[in-house]
Amino acid sequence: MARKAEVTRKTGETDITIEIDLDGTGKSEINTGIGFFDHMLSAFARHGFFDLKVDAKGDINVDGHHTVEDTGIVLGQAIAKALGDKKGIKRYGNFLLPMDESLVLCAIDLCGRPYFEMDAEFTAPMVGEFDTQLVREFFYSVSYGAMMNLHLRVITGINDHHKIEAAFKAFAKALDEATMLDERVSGVLSTKGSL
Repeated sequence: MARKAEVTRKTGETDITIEIDLDGTGKSEINTGIGFFDHMLSAFARHGFFDLKVDAKGDINVDGHHTVEDTGIVLGQAIAKALGDKKGIKRYGNFLLPMDESLVLCAIDLCGRPYFEMDAEFTAPMVGEFDTQLVREFFYSVSYGAMMNLHLRVITGINDHHKIEAAFKAFAKALDEATMLDERVSGVLSTKGSL
């Protein structure tokens, strides 16, 4: 059964459509109008082996906040929709990802209860046209859109580009693991019988 989804969200600030295939090969077509953000979403798709299309139009003439935040919401909703009833998935995923001097830990529980925790500091206000404050906003929005427990921790790092890219890649690898099907799982991996 295909684990694919398409979600569209339109507001007075943004118009976003995302398509995702959780069992893809890492192909991506990303257009948010924010170059560095496009780069991060492409890295997420490639390293998680997700096929991903993102078409986001937002009020970037104001700043990138609404576009990044709403893209996170829609991506989270698309992940949840593609997972369906979550039968047979591993549910948990974690990854420790190095990128040059940076080291980032990501841990995920696809439990159906949103929670987000992030420990990261950025010294530069911007990387390209991307506001570094929006890293937190994006992942918070993804976690709540997908109803997942998401923890991110930048353990070491100096260069903000490296720290952010390592976070997106660690998230991709942890999500890839959490969404994997495990033949040992009968139904869902929960004593409650549902996620």
